[in-house]
Amino acid sequence: MLYTRIASLLLVAASLWAAPVWSKTYPLPPADSRLIGELEDYIVQEGDHLELVGKHTQIGFLALLEANPGVDPYLPTPGTRLTLPTQMLLPDVPREGIVINLPELRLYYFPKDKQEVMVLPIGIGDIGRETPEMTTTVIAKNPNPTWVPGPMVRKSWLEQKGIDLPAVVPPGPDNPLGKFAMRLGYGNRDYLIHGTNKDFGVGLRVSAGCIRLRPDDIETLFKLVPVGTPVRVINQPVKTALEPDGTRWLEVHSPLSRTEEELAEGAPLVLSAEVEQFIADPEVDSVRVMTLLNDKNGLPQPISGEVLTSI
Repeated sequence: MLYTRIASLLLVAASLWAAPVWSKTYPLPPADSRLIGELEDYIVQEGDHLELVGKHTQIGFLALLEANPGVDPYLPTPGTRLTLPTQMLLPDVPREGIVINLPELRLYYFPKDKQEVMVLPIGIGDIGRETPEMTTTVIAKNPNPTWVPGPMVRKSWLEQKGIDLPAVVPPGPDNPLGKFAMRLGYGNRDYLIHGTNKDFGVGLRVSAGCIRLRPDDIETLFKLVPVGTPVRVINQPVKTALEPDGTRWLEVHSPLSRTEEELAEGAPLVLSAEVEQFIADPEVDSVRVMTLLNDKNGLPQPISGEVLTSI
């Protein structure tokens, strides 16, 4: 039995870019399984760059970089085969509401009374303005939101961009929150899940701490998510799964950098006691484990059982 089926997406660029973009929704696996989706690959077309590919395949920028090391993100060679990280392990938390796993820069939405999960790429807080881990709820939904940047945000915009922000930014094309925002009940209630007025930045650490989605994605999510929806923001760079057939799976992402030095050199990957115990099982292939821990490519792989090849 094959665990991963590679579906080649030989897409014509003109027709792809003209087509509507739809959110990726996956059927929920059984309760004793966490593996969803199948890997896909994409052939780079003339004029492509990774942000454009990500926008039209519903994948974040850094996720594409992780899965395709060595590919020039701005001028990829036409004909290059990219791996799309469209297979993943569900995070180890209850399957309800919104779950945001910071290291993988993904948002999972589990609609109530439906056996499916929507997976969306996100942008999160930059170094020094980190998006905190939290357990909270959506307390308000605001179409055409007004942005009230705090003093530190206004200072950073002035120093880094030369822009003197007003105390209040009204709705419109210049509003960085985009057209939709959902307020979270954490802390001072100043964290949002919102859209953006720029194409670039989703799938990166660029925000002041809020969770940023592409315009189409936030519009879809905004319509589906009711006020009171539970929200969990977690930090799980390493995800594991013991699948119903007994095979153990491992998915490893780069851990979040907390300093500029860590950003340049790579943040250390610290394994929890649960992960250490999981990979110490006698049936686990230690060579496969070390490869995944070193590569941190964000792609789930079996670490026990037969070595599988992709077709």
